[in-house]
Amino acid sequence: MEEVDRIIIHSLRSIGCDLEDDIQSLRQFGTELIVATVVRCLKMIVGDIDLPSTLPPGMSARFRLGASLANQVQDLGYKGGDLGYQTFLYSNETEIRRIFMFLVEKLPKESSQSSDEPMGSSVLLQRAISSEVATHLSAAWTPPFLKEKGIRSRAKLPGWQREGACCLQHYHSCHVKTPVAVGNLSIKLPKELRAYYSKRMPYVTNQTSRHKDTAPSVMETNSLEVAVQQDWDNEWNQVGLASRLSQQEFKKRKQDRLLKLIRERLLQDNQRREKSGGLGAAGDLQQLLNSIESQAGTAAVKTKGSRFANTEKLQYGKDEEKTLSQVGAAVPTKDTEEEMEQKRQEELDGLRSDLAQLTSDLEQLDLEVRKFRASKLQMEEAISAEQNDREQKQAAHSVKKRTLDLLPDAEANISKLQLVVDNSAQRLVNLAKQWETHRGPLIEQYRELRQYNSKRESEAQKKLEEIKQFRERMKEVADDARKKDELQKQLVSEYERMTKDVNRSAYTRKIMEIVSNIKKQKQEIDKILVDTRSVQKEINSLTGKLDRTFTVTDELVFRDAKKDDGVKKAYRFLAALHENFEQLIKMVEDTGAVVREIKDLEDQIETESNKKVLQNLEKITADFQEMKNENTTLIAKVKGKK
Repeated sequence: MEEVDRIIIHSLRSIGCDLEDDIQSLRQFGTELIVATVVRCLKMIVGDIDLPSTLPPGMSARFRLGASLANQVQDLGYKGGDLGYQTFLYSNETEIRRIFMFLVEKLPKESSQSSDEPMGSSVLLQRAISSEVATHLSAAWTPPFLKEKGIRSRAKLPGWQREGACCLQHYHSCHVKTPVAVGNLSIKLPKELRAYYSKRMPYVTNQTSRHKDTAPSVMETNSLEVAVQQDWDNEWNQVGLASRLSQQEFKKRKQDRLLKLIRERLLQDNQRREKSGGLGAAGDLQQLLNSIESQAGTAAVKTKGSRFANTEKLQYGKDEEKTLSQVGAAVPTKDTEEEMEQKRQEELDGLRSDLAQLTSDLEQLDLEVRKFRASKLQMEEAISAEQNDREQKQAAHSVKKRTLDLLPDAEANISKLQLVVDNSAQRLVNLAKQWETHRGPLIEQYRELRQYNSKRESEAQKKLEEIKQFRERMKEVADDARKKDELQKQLVSEYERMTKDVNRSAYTRKIMEIVSNIKKQKQEIDKILVDTRSVQKEINSLTGKLDRTFTVTDELVFRDAKKDDGVKKAYRFLAALHENFEQLIKMVEDTGAVVREIKDLEDQIETESNKKVLQNLEKITADFQEMKNENTTLIAKVKGKK
């Protein structure tokens, strides 16, 4: 067990457990050390576990911690016996060894792929970052006011700087130009634009005045593109698809609405400026209105749209012209905002009433169309039924007409029909004979082909079964090879993680000694088994010989006992002697069983004595008394608060 304990302790030290150098066996583990090492192993295996590494002062908290550890170990699949809080708080060397062996087997193995693959820049960067973070964590914390400015530590510890504020700067971004629709293959860009993107357009790093503004500018540009794209996708999925327009038509329609809204707002601002007497700015505003009207005119060029879009334009074109004329006429009348709002509300009410009327008319027309479609289907079904009836009646009429035409010369027609029937029968007989002459070779050929096909199918089936067997064997071999590769990589990684300063010859010598001892023990066990079998055979042979001798003697004595009284007494003594010997043999067997039970009980007593039951019972009694005191203190505190 010493070698097992050394392996377990070496594994625990390799995962970061704080074990002293003089600890060489699990007997030296105390309760606090056991709890700390088990928690460390569980954190390495599970990862996200919230358990303290030290024993809490209260006994109730200790019992809860022990129960939590037992539940965590059982969840991992431990089946080494009963496991509870007592296993950790009142430890037993054997049980603790089993638990640590189970946990060491469950520890995650490092992947050996990293050792096989060449290390790239990303791996080196990650290792440098991890080493730097580990150095920072291992360094002692120093208050900021104790650190002198401009002084850095010359040791391997991190430089003196304000924690959490190293290399900070203000977030400042500027506009950055990026290529548009280069990765979209559905959009064909002009050659000039592509040449500009590839040759003339400056890099992103050259578009900013300061180098530290590059990252904020790129992040802001990307976030703006993502936000615009998300807004457009949401608007197109919610409103654009419902309008049944293409994306170009929907964008033009949206542009027209925005221009119209801008024009209305500018007209309102123009009216306010005229009321307030701002004539100079009104002229500039009028020029801006004219430019917007020209843009709206160019944007309103007719494009080939869908049927629904053209219908919508025809229906609502007059209303839009009317609205534009009213908005345009609002400039000279100089109405107030309340009047304009009232007019808009009246127009909106009128449009809503028109829309409701059109909706009701459409529903009425839709209902009539459905009725016409239903009546049309019924009429089509009636027409098809009448046509079928007409065809059947025409066929019956033609048969009856031909029959009536043959009635005036019935005897001649019957003779002609009989002649035709006889000729047809003779023709059928001739055809049957010809068919028989052709049928024989064809049947033979068919049978041969069928037999040949069945043979080919059987051969193909056999080959398919062989192929399936080969595939299954290939899968098994591939799985075996993969498992062996994984085992080889695991062993290589374990070998690389092991310390190389260990003398392998010493381990080899110890292993050979253990193997030789096991062989010697096996030889001794084999000798004992052979002796036991020989003794058992001798006992069986003697028992059989005794039974046979007693049977023969019994028959001879019983035969003479009928004639002589002295022989009768000898027969009684013989029966009593045989019975006494049977009792002696039984007593010897019972004595051997009792001796074996005594040895088993002594082994159990030794095992129980190794478990330190009395010491654990004393600890449990002391802990129970301490818990009682804690409960009494808590009850007193609760009563005092009330």
